Amino acid sequence: MIPLRLSEVAALTGGRLTDAPPADHAASVVGTGPEVGAAGVGGAAEDIVVDGLVTTDSRECGPGSLYVARVGAAADGHDFVPAAADRGAVAALTSRPVAGLPCVVVDDVEVAFGRLARGVLDRAGELPVIGVTGSSGKTSTKDLLAAVLATAGETVAPVNSLNGEIGVPLTVCRVTPSTRYLVVEMGARGRGHITYLTGIAPPTVGIVLNVGSAHVGEFGSRENIALAKAELPLALPPEGLAVLNADDPAVAAMRHRVASRVVLVGSAPEAQVRSDAVELDELGRPTFTLTTPQGRARVSLGLTGAHHVGNALAVTAAALDVGLTLEEVVAGLEGARPASRWRMEVTQRPDGVVVVNDAYNANPDSMRAALDALAAMRAAGRRWAVVGEMLELGSDSAAEHAAVGRYAASLGIDHVVAVGEGARAVGAGRWAPDADAAYELLARELRDGDVVLLKSSRDSGLRFLGERLAAADAPGPAGTPGPADAPGPAGAPTVTS
Repeated sequence: MIPLRLSEVAALTGGRLTDAPPADHAASVVGTGPEVGAAGVGGAAEDIVVDGLVTTDSRECGPGSLYVARVGAAADGHDFVPAAADRGAVAALTSRPVAGLPCVVVDDVEVAFGRLARGVLDRAGELPVIGVTGSSGKTSTKDLLAAVLATAGETVAPVNSLNGEIGVPLTVCRVTPSTRYLVVEMGARGRGHITYLTGIAPPTVGIVLNVGSAHVGEFGSRENIALAKAELPLALPPEGLAVLNADDPAVAAMRHRVASRVVLVGSAPEAQVRSDAVELDELGRPTFTLTTPQGRARVSLGLTGAHHVGNALAVTAAALDVGLTLEEVVAGLEGARPASRWRMEVTQRPDGVVVVNDAYNANPDSMRAALDALAAMRAAGRRWAVVGEMLELGSDSAAEHAAVGRYAASLGIDHVVAVGEGARAVGAGRWAPDADAAYELLARELRDGDVVLLKSSRDSGLRFLGERLAAADAPGPAGTPGPADAPGPAGAPTVTS
């Protein structure tokens, strides 16, 4: 983080400082930033320097950390302040005084955390901020964008899917004086949420991938989802850039409302950054011709699924706008590999079975994209689609699940296994009451040459079924660490659409 005295943290958040801890504990909680006047043992609380990780998880704390004590449904973060101190935290952001660390006490920790993040960003100078939103594909796109930008300079991007009121401040507070690019994933559960997030991290480039039916049960209609997603490009300054999907009419229409510059991306003729001649290899990894105002290039991605072509186009437009050359962009795209867990993770097992774990999130659009990817993979054996419930679809849930079964059949998928009561409407002919029953079925029937896709919403739990299947004498996902090597962040906030 950009170093801040605790007095500055209090000023930014509107909080008040508690007294410093006892002297025998002070040595472990004093900041280490001499350039801003670190306090000595027994020094005043306002002179303590926060220059380490800002986190909501006490287990992640280290020297110079600020621990943010959230109160959640299952735990009260204030109970973990002593643990944060033991790991080197120098202070805590709390809603009440807590012994063990100097505290900045505020009325609302979430709101104060957002104010702190905005203060950090304001001190970062002319930092390009690229916001990414959409009903699906946000995390894959921000991972791809981060991989490309990192080839040109220090890049801060969200860990996994930190995209809400807590996740965005967590990302922003990782900015350092040497950060050159900031990527922010922005999700929403309703109107106004993205506007709030853009107040924390005002974007200079805004990417809108698509408008689907994810979380339509919360939004009320697809039209409301479009209005929510439009909040990102509408927040751009006139000199900013809106990167809009020309192939999605609801997204393309946003160009008539924004005050910023606009670039359309997609396969449509009017797209300034577009793709042609898409080909897929045996694992469904696309190669395509990339056309931009700066020139053309043939690009091969190391990611499974034709839908990543559209993500790559959005990344290209954003990266070119913040100063990368076309050659740098192409090299970054081709060098990128899956970075976040449970998103088209492809594991080739020693027994010849290929497991595709894409079960972190699901909605009707991403479900079809995953099934398309499965159908495109060259399988010597059979193709299996193991699908769980897509959550938050409201009154459309049964119809949308039934449509998944019909779509899989239209693609010629050999076996569709629906898992859980919520997915029963898929009507695939094979149904397992839970993940354990599905595992027994698959362990018994999968054989050499088969490809099996796992796809569901996060809380339906199929990502863990995918891990069990992939770990059966497996070397680990192709081109990525094995399941045990890349754990998600402990205590990650709720993911939004």
